Amino acid sequence: MTPLVAAAEVDPSTMTLLDVRWRLAGPPGADSYREGHLPGARFCDLDADLAAPAGAGGRHPLPDAAAFQRAMRELGVCGDRTVVVYDDADSSAAARAWWTLRYFGHRDVRVLDGGYRGWVEAGRPVTAAESPEVRGDFTARPGGMPMLDADGAAAVAVSGILLDARAPRRYRGEEESVDRVAGHIPGAVNAPTTENVGPDGRFLGPERLRERFAALGVDAAEEVGAYCGSGVTAAHEVLALHLAGFEAALYVGSWSNWIEDPSRPVATL
Repeated sequence: MTPLVAAAEVDPSTMTLLDVRWRLAGPPGADSYREGHLPGARFCDLDADLAAPAGAGGRHPLPDAAAFQRAMRELGVCGDRTVVVYDDADSSAAARAWWTLRYFGHRDVRVLDGGYRGWVEAGRPVTAAESPEVRGDFTARPGGMPMLDADGAAAVAVSGILLDARAPRRYRGEEESVDRVAGHIPGAVNAPTTENVGPDGRFLGPERLRERFAALGVDAAEEVGAYCGSGVTAAHEVLALHLAGFEAALYVGSWSNWIEDPSRPVATL
């Protein structure tokens, strides 16, 4: 079963819809939600609902099970009901919701391919009305997806393949506008998530994704990991790898966690 869903396949009456619009530099996704969203969708705050407070664990560390369960129940998530997550268009934020829900045990999470923009272009209805609050019954059970810590990421960079999902200039250490140290984890291979999607924000087909990752050295026989700045766009990389037929572990803390320990090596090009 593919984790992607097209606009025509979404039924708000039988699915729980989460609006995960988020932009690192703003404006706030909540503002976009208030301007218009899918009928019945609830706004899921990536910073508050899909991450613990920033700190030594990184800018978007994994929330604990109790906090995540509470947030999802408040958003109406039920364990036996399909959840559809979406963002503006390219699924870079929605993928974090997909991964986190899957990690905590939800079995049926779909990403709206093309996001809100694709929904509008398909002629589907939107609304600015606040969606009714419905209490969910989701029970969070950690461990549903493979995950790496800093030591694990370093090991994968040596014995398998570790993909750095950030823009090339950040990977090479030529610029760093978000984190205080520039560079990448030694041995990591740059694989920008922007190359996982087409101009319309939809994912490339499985065969094209498979060719892309194979060219980067990804092999089903080797362990694969992915990281980015704070574990958001790297979840998009994990989703793209999954679509291509490769399973990968997410380094949730990512670069913002890696640089918290000054003894960890930093590579630049």
